[in-house]
Amino acid sequence: MIYENILPAVFVDRPNRFIAHVELNGRLEVCHVKNTGRCRELLIPGCRVYVQHQPSPTRKTAYDLIAVEKGERLLNMDANAPNRVFNEYARAGRFLREWPVIRPETTHGDSRFDFYLESPGHRLFAEVKGVTLEDDGVMRFPDAPTERGVKHLEGLARCVQEGYEAWAVFVIQTEDVRWMEPNRRTHPAFADAMRQAAQAGYACTIDDAISVGPTIGAHVGPGVFGLAYVSAQA
Repeated sequence: MIYENILPAVFVDRPNRFIAHVELNGRLEVCHVKNTGRCRELLIPGCRVYVQHQPSPTRKTAYDLIAVEKGERLLNMDANAPNRVFNEYARAGRFLREWPVIRPETTHGDSRFDFYLESPGHRLFAEVKGVTLEDDGVMRFPDAPTERGVKHLEGLARCVQEGYEAWAVFVIQTEDVRWMEPNRRTHPAFADAMRQAAQAGYACTIDDAISVGPTIGAHVGPGVFGLAYVSAQA
């Protein structure tokens, strides 16, 4: 996955969760924020951000906020990117095996998972999460309480009990991290559900994840606690 038409800008403020004001080429511009999360530790007035120029008569803004610099670290903020990365990776046959059937947004039981994949002898559900919360090279998820996330992990565990394969895929939206862990301080129930799901899951490594700009690549870290972790440069 590669972004085009990326421009550097300076973050000014975020009047609501959908838009931000940035200074671009000496002008104040309104851009769409492709992440409705809080991101308070990232979007600090005066920080450098990267926006994608996508003018269209059907859009209210001509720019999307894609990434932000945190110190010397670059983090991707696009909430749509993790699912796109996983979709591209799986369709290229690089996630475990070839999958003749890849179906996004599939309901099973009382959960709606990001992907259902099927090949001879294998049926798999995958839920994909983007991770942007970083502290001294340690990534944590979630950055806010997520009952929906707990429900997804519990649903994946039930899928394994029913004979399916099940994966929680965490796309780490930066590079050179030390490790990733559940954010127990923010949401203990999610941390508990994550460990329980891992006990019923599998492990893997993934590469070629996400890029911003024409040449920036990606690197990978191995699975931990039986869950898939994708380490991706933004």
